[in-house]
Amino acid sequence: MSIRLRLTLLYSGILACTLIIFSVVLYVLVARFTLNWQEQALAEEAAQILTQGEFRLTVIRTPQGKVAIPQTFVQTRDLSGQVVSRSINLNGYELPLSAKGFAALRDGEANGWLEIVRTENGRLLIYSRAVISDGQPVGILQVARSLADLDQALATLRQYLVVGTLVSTVTAFFVGWVLAGASLRPINRITQTAREIGRARDFGRRVEYEGPNDEIGALVTTLNEMLTELQAAYQQVEQALVAQRRFVADASHELRTPLTTLRGNVELLQREPPLPEEERRAILADITAELDRMIRLVRELLTLARVDAGLQPRLEPVELGLLLEEAVRQAQLLRPRPAVRARVERDAVVRADRDLLRQVLLILLDNALKYTPENGDVEVTTVIEGKRAGIAVRDTGVGIDPAILPHIFERFFRGDSARSGEGTGLGLAIAKSLVEAMQGEIRVTSRPGVGSTFTVLLPLEAELSADDVEERTLPAFAGLE
Repeated sequence: MSIRLRLTLLYSGILACTLIIFSVVLYVLVARFTLNWQEQALAEEAAQILTQGEFRLTVIRTPQGKVAIPQTFVQTRDLSGQVVSRSINLNGYELPLSAKGFAALRDGEANGWLEIVRTENGRLLIYSRAVISDGQPVGILQVARSLADLDQALATLRQYLVVGTLVSTVTAFFVGWVLAGASLRPINRITQTAREIGRARDFGRRVEYEGPNDEIGALVTTLNEMLTELQAAYQQVEQALVAQRRFVADASHELRTPLTTLRGNVELLQREPPLPEEERRAILADITAELDRMIRLVRELLTLARVDAGLQPRLEPVELGLLLEEAVRQAQLLRPRPAVRARVERDAVVRADRDLLRQVLLILLDNALKYTPENGDVEVTTVIEGKRAGIAVRDTGVGIDPAILPHIFERFFRGDSARSGEGTGLGLAIAKSLVEAMQGEIRVTSRPGVGSTFTVLLPLEAELSADDVEERTLPAFAGLE
């Protein structure tokens, strides 16, 4: 059942119930009022008959112009209950009196007694009253009127109320149906637009609404906001799927090359007759190098997978100066040349994951050492910018072409100068992902032939005073500077 039909039925039902209650109350009030009026009229006519001249049970005299003849019927009874006299308009009909009413009037328990009886010509209202003489009841006077006209009027009123209620309810139903349709028309347009958007997956489309800022306007606003969020989420999913497909393709390519090399070397070792010992040692060294490369690649892929799965860093206060010295010492053990100069002029404590930040610094130092000549310079310094602090790695290496600079943090991306090395193209992508996981920022500036500067910034926890920090210069090994 549609909302339109439910609203229309609700409106019509409420109106019908209201009209029915109103009609019943009106009918009851009119019936009660007119009946009371008839009762009072009969009582007054009975009193007028008793007060005219000398009243006798055997002779009925009605005051001229005061008793409605022939609408009023008059009858008298003696104390035995026998009819003594009756008005001519009764035509021999005896007005009934119940035994209870007769006893109450005879014994003086009631001054008057009202009864309604049904006859062939309709209902009859009878008012009976005791006739008192010398303080004692001597008979009973009965005055009656037909209620046929009243019943007919009430029947007519009842018909009008029933017909009026039915007509009003039916009219209200159709009017309510039209009004509900007009009110729900914007919602129907919203539904149609949403259905079209869902079928076409066109989340850039919006629901148009030019009406007032009412509940429907709020619904349209909310729906458009939801479409904006869906569009952003859909684009993110599309980008993630594209990146995932590219990642799988690149990973497959990177793994296929060392595997092909390993297979070729193993086939060479299986040749008959066996190769000379010197060639066998060279092939084994090549196999070892390829295995190391595969191990590094798999390790880096696992790191990226952890980040993509929602890596939760263990954030804690980390002193940059000490971490910088540890990272430089470790990097120089792997690549002694060129020497790295560590400068800690303004030390600070940042909120970061110590192990992840060390891994980021090792990646940046490895790149700087890899692409800087042995007679070049690599310098690592601490930096403080407002409410952030971090480490900058500067080198005098080959630099980065401005055309490829925006892509260096993409996975498996390697510029021309990097293709001649043994890198996998994942180092900077890992560094960027780890820094962002720690709510930080990594940026780069570079000039070809001059060098590059990578800066890592993290939330500042505290800045150390100058008295606690002295400039540190850390050569790779003693005597090499």
